[in-house]
Amino acid sequence: MQLLGIGSRINHSEYGKGVVTNVTSKHYWVTFMDNGLETIDLNSNFEVIEAVEDEVDTISFSEVEQSLISILKRWSDASAITPIADKWKGGNLVLKPGDANLSDKEIPMDTFFHKIVMVRDRIRVMEQKINSSNNLDDLEKVDLQQYITRIYGSLTTFNVLFKNQSDNFVGEKTK
Repeated sequence: MQLLGIGSRINHSEYGKGVVTNVTSKHYWVTFMDNGLETIDLNSNFEVIEAVEDEVDTISFSEVEQSLISILKRWSDASAITPIADKWKGGNLVLKPGDANLSDKEIPMDTFFHKIVMVRDRIRVMEQKINSSNNLDDLEKVDLQQYITRIYGSLTTFNVLFKNQSDNFVGEKTK
């Protein structure tokens, strides 16, 4: 039996066409076009479309996954999970109107926190796009960056919600 290397293309009887993304002593990890990632036995029923020698490519599925994560972080407005401070978990934010005839609005703290984190992450993406823009000159970039810093400063009130200080909003430092 020929051992397929990473990058080999196969046509599996159950899952269809796919590419080998990792090889273990007993299994191939294959990403199938229609079925996503599946682990199959080395002697499973499949047709080899194109074989790649094992020593041709030594990249592992884990390395491919880490590269993909890095690319997604760089080019999307999604970020790593930002934890809420323990004291706020399961809590509610209550908005009480000044008019006693109106009812309170109650929002789960986790929902409110998620929205704050989304605002922060989108501001960060906007900041990256400004800094990498070829259509803005350096003075325009500095002006927009100062404006973003003031936005961060306006949001520092919400820092109390973050578990980790490294996730906090940081505005202009006082001199």
